[in-house]
Amino acid sequence: MPPALWAAGGLLALALLIPALVVATHHKPAPEPAPIPAPAAPAAVPQTAAQPQVSVYLNKTDKVETLPLEDYVVGVVAAEMPASFDLEALKAQAVAARTFIVRRLADGDKSGVPGNAADVTDTVNHQAYIAKDQLENHFKGKTEQLAKVKRAVEETRNTIMTYNGKPITASFFSTGNGYTENSEDYWNQSIPYLRSVASPWDKQAPGYEETVKMTRIDFLTKLGLVGNPVPASAMGGNQPFIQVLSSTTGHRIKEIEIGGSIFTGREVREKLGLRSSEFSWKTSGNDVLITTYGYGHGVGMSQWGAEGMAKEGYTATDIMRHYYTGVQFAKATDYINSKKKNEE
Repeated sequence: MPPALWAAGGLLALALLIPALVVATHHKPAPEPAPIPAPAAPAAVPQTAAQPQVSVYLNKTDKVETLPLEDYVVGVVAAEMPASFDLEALKAQAVAARTFIVRRLADGDKSGVPGNAADVTDTVNHQAYIAKDQLENHFKGKTEQLAKVKRAVEETRNTIMTYNGKPITASFFSTGNGYTENSEDYWNQSIPYLRSVASPWDKQAPGYEETVKMTRIDFLTKLGLVGNPVPASAMGGNQPFIQVLSSTTGHRIKEIEIGGSIFTGREVREKLGLRSSEFSWKTSGNDVLITTYGYGHGVGMSQWGAEGMAKEGYTATDIMRHYYTGVQFAKATDYINSKKKNEE
């Protein structure tokens, strides 16, 4: 025999080998998107207005915490995005996180919660969340960062993203490969506001590129190829043992052939535990070296892209309109109160 969310979930985030030479996926330079006009955000509701309540299943303690919507969003933003990020990036994350939970509340969706005991869990299966009594300890010695997170939530209070009059699936992830992904290239479902867009700011992220090493046998075992017959064409050198068959609009691997078996880029990413479904590979002795570009599934808002945009002077509205195509803004309480009226 001669390598991304997300990574993650959450709301308002990814390799391979055996030839001895390096085979890399193609990288096209990401064009800078044109400046996006910033529409006026919807007016925030008065702080005295009654807030919807959110119940959160705390995975580690097997308990349920119930708290006001905006307090919940603070806990999500604190868990999902570095508080050191620019305020405008944090505000975009706050709206995405709020939109995610409002969609669940409006739909009465408790999927993925043990025993349907709460509205949502505190894990990346939904959105990461830091319990209210843990926030102070999480930001110990960094009270100014907690204050910034709370400011981001307050300045976007009650605001969510909608499309055709409904709260969107506000998916997000850590770092892109220079582009985001069309939803159907990851979930097999085409969603009009989750379109591939350029995200050149991602390349400045500290985790943009990562190389992992694994033995050849480990590589083959994880892919379920140990014991499989190797095609004569691969042994004879008529074709590479590994070759990319197609790529997605977001420049990630769509289909790849390894030792005669065909995988999707997502399958390879998940089986090998890679950060991204865009990767290159090479061999070194008995090891396989796989280099990934970006971190996460690539659908929706790139968090490091949002930070890059904010650093260039874009507003939270600009950021959201860039990563979520054609969205509008609305009040969270309008959707939750509407559900309550229908139930009555």
